[in-house]
Amino acid sequence: MSRPQDPLAIAFRELLPKILPFADVATADLPLRRLLRLSLFQVSVGMAMVLLTGTLNRVMVVELGVPTWLVATMVALPLVFAPLRALIGHRSDYHHSAFGLRRIPYIWMGSMLQFGGFAIMPFALLLLSDTSNSLNFLGQIGAGLAFLLVGAGLHTTQTAGLALATDLAPEDKRPRVVALLYVTLLAGMGLSALLFGQLLTNFSQRLLIQLIQGAALLTIIFNVIALWKQEAVDPVRAADKTPRPPFIESWRAFISGGRASHLLVAVGLGTAAFTMQDILLEPYGGKVLGLSVSQTTTLTAIFAAGTLVAFALASQLLGRGAAPYRLATAGALVGLFAFASVIASAPLDMPGLYRAGAGLIGFGGGLFLIGTLTAAMAMSEGGHSGLALGAWGAVQATATGVAMALGGALQDIVGGLAASGLFGASFGGPAAGYNFVYALEMVLLLGTLVVLLPLALRPGDDASPRSGRPLGFDHMP
Repeated sequence: MSRPQDPLAIAFRELLPKILPFADVATADLPLRRLLRLSLFQVSVGMAMVLLTGTLNRVMVVELGVPTWLVATMVALPLVFAPLRALIGHRSDYHHSAFGLRRIPYIWMGSMLQFGGFAIMPFALLLLSDTSNSLNFLGQIGAGLAFLLVGAGLHTTQTAGLALATDLAPEDKRPRVVALLYVTLLAGMGLSALLFGQLLTNFSQRLLIQLIQGAALLTIIFNVIALWKQEAVDPVRAADKTPRPPFIESWRAFISGGRASHLLVAVGLGTAAFTMQDILLEPYGGKVLGLSVSQTTTLTAIFAAGTLVAFALASQLLGRGAAPYRLATAGALVGLFAFASVIASAPLDMPGLYRAGAGLIGFGGGLFLIGTLTAAMAMSEGGHSGLALGAWGAVQATATGVAMALGGALQDIVGGLAASGLFGASFGGPAAGYNFVYALEMVLLLGTLVVLLPLALRPGDDASPRSGRPLGFDHMP
């Protein structure tokens, strides 16, 4: 005789998927434990990104005394491999192996590249910082090689990892899977930043070596756990001797019809619009609004909170059949209001409006990222998701790096011209350079909307995974 079920337990099980955005992402073939294990590759990528662009950026300039221009060059080197993500994804689509594995060999290859870069990095940095050493040039070469290897590794790992997640997840679950993977990336970046800051409180060169070596070891551990038994052995695919088509042919097929090219243009413009201010928001609060260091530091938490809310909302909306292009369009519209709020906060003397703008930038950027990535996932066909996701990642990563560098340069140039009185007394304050960049970002968002609106408003032809009509190469108009 079966025991009656507790009504409270039944109600709790029904409520749980509604209050936890990713509680219903699992399926019988892809349980939540397996999905969370797979998401560890995003933790290793986030850890590498924080180490390269955050911790080492500061340590090399301040503690090791490396010239700023050289540090900026080193940090920018990983961008060299960003445009190659489309090629990496294409090669993983058609990879031939003895066991029929496609994605795992590339995740492993990326992991080894990251490990190799981290292995030589600390000693190259120490030699680089010793300007009196006659072999200092070897430090420059070694540091450059280390940053290149880590950059190549993280781009390879992330491209193949996202493609593997697309292969494993059912179409109706892919939006939630995407959102969960990017929440994991943010969590990995946040926890890594806190951990690295705590470990380097009493800085020493020995601690720096141990920290980087620890990051190398954790990269291998996380990625081995992530890829373990994720991709099934496929004897049919292993025996298939179909040659890999040339990349240029696959690329032409991918962009034929215009939808893919429109998406990539929108990704480039929108990503640049949302990231050009990444290194400017906190200085703006201090120089223009007169906020303290602790007050501006909270912006990171506000920005991250806005992004996490956007990921959770996007997961719910896309799971219910919302069109990804419309979600990305909504993110661009929110971005317009966000930058307008930041610009208006100085003349109105409203720090609260400035903080609200920072949160809205994170929220709009999160909607835009998940919307465009889901649209890219829907363009894969026959398991060949690597090219679509690689193209999206190549444009997104390249636009991020170029926009951040351009934003800082434009702020310095325009701010210097304003301080010299070129624009008159009305535009000679400290906000001139910052506001110019924010206004330019609004122009880029308007350009993004011009590209996205025809896709978002096209009736009955969205890229939602729940639409039942995934957009492959031969589905494009």
